[in-house]
Amino acid sequence: MGKKWYVGADIGGTTIKLAFVSDAGEIVTKWEIPTNKKDAGKHITTDIAHSIEQKVKDLGFTREVLLSIGVGAPGFINMETGFIYQAVNIGWVDFPLKEQLEAETGLPVTVDNDANIAALGEMWTGAGEGAKDLLCVTLGTGVGGGVILNGNIQHGVNGMAGEIGHYTSLAEGGAPCNCGKTGCLETISSATGIARLAVEGIHLYPDSGLNSVYQTNNSITAKDVFDAAKEGDEFAEKVVTEVCFHLGLALANLANALNPEKIVLGGGVSKAGDLLLKPLKKQFERFALGRVAEGCEFKIATLGNDAGVIGGAWLAKQK
Repeated sequence: MGKKWYVGADIGGTTIKLAFVSDAGEIVTKWEIPTNKKDAGKHITTDIAHSIEQKVKDLGFTREVLLSIGVGAPGFINMETGFIYQAVNIGWVDFPLKEQLEAETGLPVTVDNDANIAALGEMWTGAGEGAKDLLCVTLGTGVGGGVILNGNIQHGVNGMAGEIGHYTSLAEGGAPCNCGKTGCLETISSATGIARLAVEGIHLYPDSGLNSVYQTNNSITAKDVFDAAKEGDEFAEKVVTEVCFHLGLALANLANALNPEKIVLGGGVSKAGDLLLKPLKKQFERFALGRVAEGCEFKIATLGNDAGVIGGAWLAKQK
């Protein structure tokens, strides 16, 4: 048997990441194309198909080297049919992604949620290091999650398992979330949530270094908060403590139910490293059962932007 590759595709609001991946989970080649949102995103499958065809040709191979495609997409998905009910940031409503991509490429296609495939990528060749029971949490603009039990991603009855960002952290008086609820974890522990907490509290700490950042930029980013905390800024440390309290509580409650071997943190906020991990572990240990905490290790995701395409390829490989 000659070369055989899986295709991983990770569809985002601005770019689509694509890769050919070997049977061992190694990226052969990777590239990106812009997400074409014209006409409610109906050209996306054609763009992907053309791009894959061109890339195979550029590498001097024929389409026979490709086995199947695994796709990560945002939004609410029917996992059996690969049908997208809605993906707000792309414009899809009732879009038959699997069916259309199979028709355009002539290859079998499997579709899953973008946070789930990132989790699968980390499990296969990333920070999961082969752990079969893990929680993956993406702390970016929002908070995404993937739950893997005994090596299988959990979908739940209608595809909503792993929505860690919509764990209710504040039952009363919380900030409104894009999902329509209030007080979701996403409103506190995402990059936007951290920035919101800083902006809302800065007037109480006129001596904080974050005040001058706010005066200059009329905004504060999550990175600004962690940078200031690193310098020992009292207000920044207070914000980080609050974020880690809510995140630690949520993860401990989930861990008490699921007993994971690893909790993998990804997304922009995870770049804070130990500044986030140390206070987070402290809060996690406060709320997790002793044996649950003993069995669980925190890891920062290692695959970065490649997690989705590697997870997509893993998904393709299972079919």
